[in-house]
Amino acid sequence: MPRKRQNNENIDEQYYQISPEILSSFPKYHPPVDLFSFREDIAVLAPYCRKGQRLSNEQVEEVADICTKGNLFVARSDHHIYSRHIVKQLDLVLQDDHLTDAEIAEICIHALLIQMRGFYAQPVKTMFEPLYKDVMVVTEYLWGDKHRINTFIRRLFRKDEMARHAVNTMIVGLRLWMYSTQEYRRKDLDRVTLALLLHDIGMSKVPPFLLKKNGPLKLEEREKILPHPLLGAKMMQKTDVSFDELVHACFQHHERLDGSGYPQHSKDRQITRVGRLTAVADSFSAMICERPWRKPKDMITACKELVGDHLRYDQEMTSALLGVFASGNLGQLVDMDAIVDARDSE
Repeated sequence: MPRKRQNNENIDEQYYQISPEILSSFPKYHPPVDLFSFREDIAVLAPYCRKGQRLSNEQVEEVADICTKGNLFVARSDHHIYSRHIVKQLDLVLQDDHLTDAEIAEICIHALLIQMRGFYAQPVKTMFEPLYKDVMVVTEYLWGDKHRINTFIRRLFRKDEMARHAVNTMIVGLRLWMYSTQEYRRKDLDRVTLALLLHDIGMSKVPPFLLKKNGPLKLEEREKILPHPLLGAKMMQKTDVSFDELVHACFQHHERLDGSGYPQHSKDRQITRVGRLTAVADSFSAMICERPWRKPKDMITACKELVGDHLRYDQEMTSALLGVFASGNLGQLVDMDAIVDARDSE
């Protein structure tokens, strides 16, 4: 990465420095953002070209040279364009040290949402591969500092959508798991992240009208939903992706400690730690999102209800979840739905 400019703090506040890797990901002759070059003789940024402007061959070479020297920048006012671009090549967030933690979290969440939408629509191996690649970027980022997950958890979705629910469950589950696990390997983090994200993939086989029904399901309709934990585990096996954490998350996220859950009516320690973790994260994520028949619950209210349901949910996990939101240490929550909806409409 080219060296960061230190002689003008205003530059770092208002502009991103572009690395050669990021520049190479832009369309060669039509940069999607305004580009600025740093004038070392007077220590100011000067406009180089406007977004969409066609560059000549000579300008392409000149831009590459400016970038190699660490003198190419883009305005933070173009962040919405810049982030929309990086969402499609998520590994770039690991190469740009000018992005803030908040910006990285929002880009990662949006990227995972896009990939999960695609995988829900076509749960096949070819659609899993780009999803897996983006998950590995996220886990690489979190592996560097587990406290980064707090920036993610301030950005939970509140709108009802299978893909948003999957991302929420992943974030909530990871916050609990990363802070309650004394030691873990990068491999463990990768597997738990994938397990939480894909726990509900069996729902992709449920008729869409049932997911949007305004009111309680009839007995025959409910019977169409009950097999989804087993379906999810089988689907991932057919995709050549199967490991213990994923199987347990898919198969056990509706099991309850008192045996009232499904599909096996397992009790207490018959349910694995990942299964109990996913049950808490899945239920919380469902409670805080709006549904056709009810409004979303306040996050602390949802936590307290789970803590009070001690016969069905792991109390250590539900108490820890309440501590996350009740402590006041998270800071202000962010409307991630509005951010994503605005980007999707552009």
